[in-house]
Amino acid sequence: MLSSSDTEAPRGLPPGALLALGLAAFGSAFAMRLTDPLLPRLAQEFSVSLAQAAQVVTVFSMAYGLAQLLFGPLGDRFGKFRVIGWAAMACALASVACALAPGHAELVGARLVAGIAAAAIIPLSMAFIGDMVAYADRQPVLARFLVGQILGMSSGVVVGGLAADHLGWRLPFWGLAAWFVAIALTMQRVGRRVPRPSGTPAAGNPVRRMAGEFAKVLSVPWARVVLATVFLEGACIFGAFAFIAVHLHAVFHLPLAAAGATLMAFGAGGILFAFGARPLVARMGETRLAAWGGAIVALALLGIAWAPAWWLAVPGCLAAGLGFYMLHNTLQTNATQMAPERRGAAVSSFACCFFLGQAIGVWLAGLSVAEHGTRPLMVAGALGTLAVGAAFGRLRARQSARAVAAAA
Repeated sequence: MLSSSDTEAPRGLPPGALLALGLAAFGSAFAMRLTDPLLPRLAQEFSVSLAQAAQVVTVFSMAYGLAQLLFGPLGDRFGKFRVIGWAAMACALASVACALAPGHAELVGARLVAGIAAAAIIPLSMAFIGDMVAYADRQPVLARFLVGQILGMSSGVVVGGLAADHLGWRLPFWGLAAWFVAIALTMQRVGRRVPRPSGTPAAGNPVRRMAGEFAKVLSVPWARVVLATVFLEGACIFGAFAFIAVHLHAVFHLPLAAAGATLMAFGAGGILFAFGARPLVARMGETRLAAWGGAIVALALLGIAWAPAWWLAVPGCLAAGLGFYMLHNTLQTNATQMAPERRGAAVSSFACCFFLGQAIGVWLAGLSVAEHGTRPLMVAGALGTLAVGAAFGRLRARQSARAVAAAA
């Protein structure tokens, strides 16, 4: 996941901190995508429809998105690194609850708790790196951290597929619980070298204060554009992505283990972007990067939907991963600057909208797939993503033109 050089602390970070954060991010992303290829088995196990089974994905994403609004102030109050350690232990307990769930309703409830706990890990890790590492050194450190997240997402769908066919759906949750216990203990050990937060918490009602911050972010017109775009991006792309393994299983009768394994290519596409981001951004700029990213995802989803052979889904997922990170990285960059004086609230709002979009997209997809099958779902996701990328590219070009005109 991380090279041996990652055990050396980047300037500003305590020894072992980046590795611990990367491993925690791996677990968080793994937990998010683990149930995607499990949906047919869960539907069979609990005698529910595929749409009902998909609730384990929906509630996780919805809880993950809404909880973003809570962990910013908690991290500021108690220390980001410490809160991540607490969240890892909570993830372990939630994973045990998932493994022991006697029925569908109990599993959905456990996944709700798991989504809340996992929500703290990746955003607070990025915020912690931002606090500790100078801006000039931050981009390569964040790129190294991102690898853990991408590999976690890819590994989650692979293990979920293996579990659906061979291991039983409960076993991965036991493994995930053990992983998070180890992470929590590692975070506690490394955390002894992390400085405590300084300063005194601001006075006044914290809920009212946070609500005021988010309201001020929403008062910025460009912030509303970015937040609406990332919501639609999450709905269009991940509404389709969550059912790719189901599509390959239903259309080609591919074992769920193999169907899940094909989705690793999505993560490979993300890693390809991570290593090529600098020349891509320099060559294409934000406008074309967003538009072409959306177009590549659209072509990839259409290719997967109409592929005459299952193995063509592998390059399709690779292209989808590359296109997604081209578009999403552009949106992330804009999120950090859409309200610079309230960056914490702005980034929390961005993450909240992204994962709420995923939750709504998977919910709608689950309702649709029972009536219309998986192919129309892939087409809808493709057309939606194409429109989102093209629209944001045009709006970004206009916003840049206005900024240049104002400066002149």
